[in-house]
Amino acid sequence: MYLTSEVKAELFKQHSHGKAATDTGSSESQIALFTHRIKHLTEHLKVHRKDVSTQLGLMKLVGKRRRLLDYLEHTDINRYRSVIKELGIRR
Repeated sequence: MYLTSEVKAELFKQHSHGKAATDTGSSESQIALFTHRIKHLTEHLKVHRKDVSTQLGLMKLVGKRRRLLDYLEHTDINRYRSVIKELGIRR
């Protein structure tokens, strides 16, 4: 499986930004997790072009990440900019 508990823990630790590494609910942590999943699903869809259910799940994940990014942009622009820069997300 591509998303083991060790991978998740490492993602949360990298994107905790001074908070506890176990803070899995912060916007930065969730955006990092969604980005990891989006990259994996994108690679899957490059091979399996007709997998419509995966494509639907990918679009839902992109929407969730977009809403979290919008929230972060309105609440704390500096945190938003740092997350965008770290993860390489286009805006």
